[in-house]
Amino acid sequence: MNLKVNIRKVENHDLDFVYKSICELENEVLDFEVFEMIFNENISNQKNLYLIAENVTGGLGFISFHTQNLLHHCGLVGEIQEFFIHQKYRGQGVGRLLINEILDFAQKNSLKSIEVTTNKKRVENVAIYENLGFTLSHNKFTIYK
Repeated sequence: MNLKVNIRKVENHDLDFVYKSICELENEVLDFEVFEMIFNENISNQKNLYLIAENVTGGLGFISFHTQNLLHHCGLVGEIQEFFIHQKYRGQGVGRLLINEILDFAQKNSLKSIEVTTNKKRVENVAIYENLGFTLSHNKFTIYK
């Protein structure tokens, strides 16, 4: 990777970047006011880790990671909630840098596991996550209301 990439915690001034990234990821325009409220709540929660990858030109991607104590694991488990790399920076190691930060956080905080869910329509993500060291071990069922 020839990019000079800086990884840092997401801050309030990153709202627009994260909003545009999530809208692109979900292929829809989300309610900005609701998004902003959730964004501010999530980045201020000490159990969450939100990271941005950037270079001199701006944001390249970001990752959001939430942790919680789960009874069936008898300990702290983390889940990647959103993971986005801009199209022109994919395949250049930016995602791996973000994942490595999550792995470091997990080790320092003695997490039992790290989980990630991907939409079935994003079939290419299965190979990406496996390449990053994840194992396809669960099914996730959803009811939308």
